[in-house]
Amino acid sequence: MAYQKKADEHHVLVITNDSTVFLTNRWVSAFEMFGGRVTEVEKLVCDIEEICNVSFGIISGKFGFIPADYVVMPYDNVPSCKEEYEELQERKDYAGRIKQLAGPIFDKIVVCVPKDMFAIIMDSLPRGRVIAVTSKDYEQECIDRGWTFLPRSGARVGDENKEKILEIIRSL
Repeated sequence: MAYQKKADEHHVLVITNDSTVFLTNRWVSAFEMFGGRVTEVEKLVCDIEEICNVSFGIISGKFGFIPADYVVMPYDNVPSCKEEYEELQERKDYAGRIKQLAGPIFDKIVVCVPKDMFAIIMDSLPRGRVIAVTSKDYEQECIDRGWTFLPRSGARVGDENKEKILEIIRSL
């Protein structure tokens, strides 16, 4: 039977990409694997979890778009530039996977990825429900799609943006 969302229930999806900082050489969940810039987004996810239901997805250089509870091992070749993001898209179609998963169950989708990766996934995201933490290059595009635009600051999110995101989610 399909999941039926309750009227007073809210769901948020948070999307980020992997990091070159691997916290262990063992098989663990993606949530536990990545340090560095991912840590800031993980803290945001924990704060959102105190407000409502939250799902966390990571665009991985080896596996494509995966849920953060997916078990992974360290790997080489973490994408870090436009060409590598495009090559990963060709190999794993992470934008297509995001489009499949970013359905109507999610009231908001928070996206914290580099600008060249954002360019690849933005057509996979639904109108009106996205909070985009990205380059100012995409501010008007975000406004045109009915999204909340927040300029990227800090490692991935920034303290000021984090507070704005939490305020938006509390108001759902």
